[in-house]
Amino acid sequence: MQDKNSPKLIAHNPRLILSFVPIIILILSLIFVVKVFSSSVMEGASQIALLVASAVCVFIGMSFFKIPWHCFEDGIKENIANVGSAIVMLLLIGAIGGTWMLSGVVPTMIYYGMQIVNPKIFLFVCCIVSAVVSIVTGSSWTTIATIGVALIGIGQGYGISTSWIAGAVISGAYFGDKISPLSDTTVIASSTVGVPLFTHIKYMMVTTVPSMIISLMVFLIAGFSFGNGATYDVSDFSESLKSTFNISPWLMIIPLLTLAMIFFKLPSLIVLFLSAALAAAFIPMAQPQIIPHLINTDDKTTFVDMIKAMMISCYGNTSVDTPNAMLTDLIATRGMSGMMNTIWLIICAMCFGGVMVASGMIANITNLIMKLIKRTVTLVASTVFTGIFSNICISDQYLSIILTCNIFKDYYDKNGYEPRLLSRSAEDSATVTSPLIPWNTCGMTHATVLNVATLAYLPYCVFNILSPIMSIVIAAIGWKIYRKNVGFDH
Repeated sequence: MQDKNSPKLIAHNPRLILSFVPIIILILSLIFVVKVFSSSVMEGASQIALLVASAVCVFIGMSFFKIPWHCFEDGIKENIANVGSAIVMLLLIGAIGGTWMLSGVVPTMIYYGMQIVNPKIFLFVCCIVSAVVSIVTGSSWTTIATIGVALIGIGQGYGISTSWIAGAVISGAYFGDKISPLSDTTVIASSTVGVPLFTHIKYMMVTTVPSMIISLMVFLIAGFSFGNGATYDVSDFSESLKSTFNISPWLMIIPLLTLAMIFFKLPSLIVLFLSAALAAAFIPMAQPQIIPHLINTDDKTTFVDMIKAMMISCYGNTSVDTPNAMLTDLIATRGMSGMMNTIWLIICAMCFGGVMVASGMIANITNLIMKLIKRTVTLVASTVFTGIFSNICISDQYLSIILTCNIFKDYYDKNGYEPRLLSRSAEDSATVTSPLIPWNTCGMTHATVLNVATLAYLPYCVFNILSPIMSIVIAAIGWKIYRKNVGFDH
């Protein structure tokens, strides 16, 4: 029997009601800042809300449970270290956003896309294209930051709501991310519980394919309503593109080489860096006419001016005047500097996640969940809830997957469930719901890249909303739920 006076026992078992206090404070604070600051919540207000909730957690931990400060500090350091590569990736994605736009890659995609895609099936096509690209690349982030931006531009040309477009793009991208053998989240989920990668992917099809089919049906129906009501003059938009940029199929060399690098399994950071560098190098060759706009000069451009323009396209805010006001807004870029608010928010979110883990509050809440488990459907529902809850608290999908799998691994094993049920349930929740949470790394990144607020696109991410629900429904009917040495669980 454990000593009830043990500081360790007290430190790691805070009372349940106190464990919910920081989360309640965070939710109330975020509701307040969203109402007060509206679209500018990422400029500082959300960060303050996260730090206030973190401070409440630390206060409770140090005052009531005698947890020393160094435990919280270590938790924060570890959490921030875990997203170090993601922060660098964000900066490179910002560089790609600027260089792919100003080199003419995205304008070329938009121009040709508007010639071949019928607006009535546009949302349907958005979802499928994003899914295919994400399967090939293994990255929802890269898909959304490249083809996603182009699709937003095409859709705007058709007069379709950007919230719907973002929802279709994100739905397709996360479908591809889940079933791609190149996806880091898929590898993490399968390896954490010891399931062979392709066994994990095959088993995910049971919940993923139905969710995707329903999503495509929704986007097809919605697209017809938008297509019938679209009144925007697409020809005017296309002509404005041609008069501003040199449109050429040769510019597609850049995305094709990017796909080739991904196919040959180069590390993501290397691929993003080389892709941005290649696109920047194309600017003086493919779009020399926009260099004066980038460096604010009317003089003849020199070699130094070209280098300066290439660097500005990577890191700076840029704007090029066009005959079309909507196009002018669309092609404005923010580069690496445009990612700084997002990075700031990520660091604050990691502080909150770190102190919540260090205080033992997350573990205490999940222990409550364990007590509610009675049969298969409640087990899967508890796993799904934990994945979503972890995304809300820890604000990072990778940590949420790992935490969810580690919490339930022993329980699944002791009760005879095959581990692939756990890995699938974790992906059905932790992976796909991450872009739906405004302060999660995924939610923040996609909102910044697509220039559509997380809460604005959330209702239209049909696949992301359906996946966790489908996981629970499949468990409830007992379809292909396996037990060790037993077969199907009825």
